[in-house]
Amino acid sequence: MKFLRAFFVLTLLLLSGCASTHANNPVDPLESLNRGVYKFNDTLDKAVAKPLAKGYKKVVPQFGRTMVSNFFSNLDDVVVTLNDFLQFKLAQGVSDTTRFLVNSTIGVLGFFDVASTGNLNKHNEDFGQTLGKWGVGNGPYLVLPIFGPSTLRDGVGLYTDSQVSLIHDIKHIPTRNEVYAAQAIDQRAGLLDQENILNEAAIDPYTFIRDAYLLHRNSLVYDGNPPREKLDDPDSPEPETTPSAPAAPKGKTTAPGS
Repeated sequence: MKFLRAFFVLTLLLLSGCASTHANNPVDPLESLNRGVYKFNDTLDKAVAKPLAKGYKKVVPQFGRTMVSNFFSNLDDVVVTLNDFLQFKLAQGVSDTTRFLVNSTIGVLGFFDVASTGNLNKHNEDFGQTLGKWGVGNGPYLVLPIFGPSTLRDGVGLYTDSQVSLIHDIKHIPTRNEVYAAQAIDQRAGLLDQENILNEAAIDPYTFIRDAYLLHRNSLVYDGNPPREKLDDPDSPEPETTPSAPAAPKGKTTAPGS
């Protein structure tokens, strides 16, 4: 896992260093390189991740998969809560702290989401969003090996969140890696039903995923109410609203080929 983190950071540095050499698309100046990583991820997904997710879904009944998803969602609430307070969302931070405590105890380590029945709803916050709240821009769009669509800002956020996650605190490295693998398979299984939508809607899956990701992340940073933005052409009229992307499951595993 240390090698994977080092590889991730090196990839960010290399991609950001190349950003100034490609300027065809202001939001995706590394498109040619990103498409290459996209193809690599797609090949890896079809060969490994998707078959494992299908097997997991076939063998494990729905209630079991729900319990596994609840468990990882509960672990994620620690990261969510920290980012609540970093964004000065104090009431939400208290709610998410309570949610974690309730699910970790009454919910048996989070396998049962009893907190949601008491109106302690799940929130979606991460350090990429926190940086956005602090005024840090996206930076260039990046497709990260294995992790999928991101931006320079969200890539930094992803690495930062990984350092404070409870999974990262597992000292026994083989066990830690097994937990990471289980989480990835669970997240990938949750995306299987969305593939038909992607295949039917997207003439160019790469462009579809990129635009949906950027819109969705912008919506998250502004809590569903992003500001109006001007079009690339300075003489073009300003649109009335910035469209919101459809909600996507949390987690760094994305649609096939991402």
